[in-house]
Amino acid sequence: MAVIRERRLPKGNLTLDLPGQDPTGGPDCRQRFSFPPLPLQPVATLPAAAIPTSGEHRLSDFEKIKVLGHGNGGTVYQVRHRRTGSVYALKTLTADDSLRRRQIAREVEILRSTDSSTVIHCHGVIPTPSGDTALLLEFMDAGSLESLLNRRGLPFPELAIAGIARQVLLGLSHLHSRQIVHRDIKPGNLLVNAAGEIKIADFGVSKIMRRSLDPCVSYVGTCAYMSPERFDPDSYGGNYDAYAADVWSLGLTVLELHLGHFPLLPPGQRPDWATLMCAICFGEPPELPETASSDFRDFIRRCLQKESSKRWSVAQLLAHPFIAGRDKEESDLLFREIISPVAVAVGS
Repeated sequence: MAVIRERRLPKGNLTLDLPGQDPTGGPDCRQRFSFPPLPLQPVATLPAAAIPTSGEHRLSDFEKIKVLGHGNGGTVYQVRHRRTGSVYALKTLTADDSLRRRQIAREVEILRSTDSSTVIHCHGVIPTPSGDTALLLEFMDAGSLESLLNRRGLPFPELAIAGIARQVLLGLSHLHSRQIVHRDIKPGNLLVNAAGEIKIADFGVSKIMRRSLDPCVSYVGTCAYMSPERFDPDSYGGNYDAYAADVWSLGLTVLELHLGHFPLLPPGQRPDWATLMCAICFGEPPELPETASSDFRDFIRRCLQKESSKRWSVAQLLAHPFIAGRDKEESDLLFREIISPVAVAVGS
């Protein structure tokens, strides 16, 4: 494990997104621990060749309604087009160094190259007077799976989870087929609309695999959902498969929805980076309730294999009985019933 001790965390790339924890140690549900967001201030803009902008929109065309969230180096607003009344999400990103500029350029490249109902749609890239990059995205009126779990205050039923997992797997299938590894799959990056659609968002730390053996082990993203090989590639990265990291994160996400709290730590425990690393690399998945089906238990086991080469692929998981053996219409209907009151509250 010497390799872990020698690693350094690059500033602004890694967050400790620790669901279910209160910074004071209290029981409050899902406080997020992270590096402070980078200030939105004037900086050198990206070269035009790196991030082509859209001439269809200007910032003055939109009015801000409210802040939806803060991320790594930017803020997401709910905005309304002044003329049409259409509602969007506007993600403003600041680049304060060359690494951040490359990340933003890659996020734009990925958004422009994907066309799937399972991936958040980008309507355009808008230049700003300050030199920031503004992404005009579709607005998801039910928030994220993270906020949905918070508002619900209860774990999700297994039937609904099967439908959720199917949608996310379809999104990952689309990305992986285009040699894109997300590297930050978690409940907060899976957005939901009132129709019950789930879309993968936030490609700030994603990677496009240019070559089949292109390395993809690095400390970026949210360490609570990182796979073991990203902490210790020597021990867990045999026959390394970069796409397997997204499968691990999906497994943790699905398990969290079932348990109602982050699955690798006891409810109420205040974790830190070292605690999470030990839980991920050396701990065992929690025992599922007796009510969990054998198919669900096996699905989780296939996702959370510590050795990356032993995890099932996205294609294999889509054919797993937990997914393929469920009634799609029934699971989708149950999920829509769950999100219905939340969508009204978030979209208002």
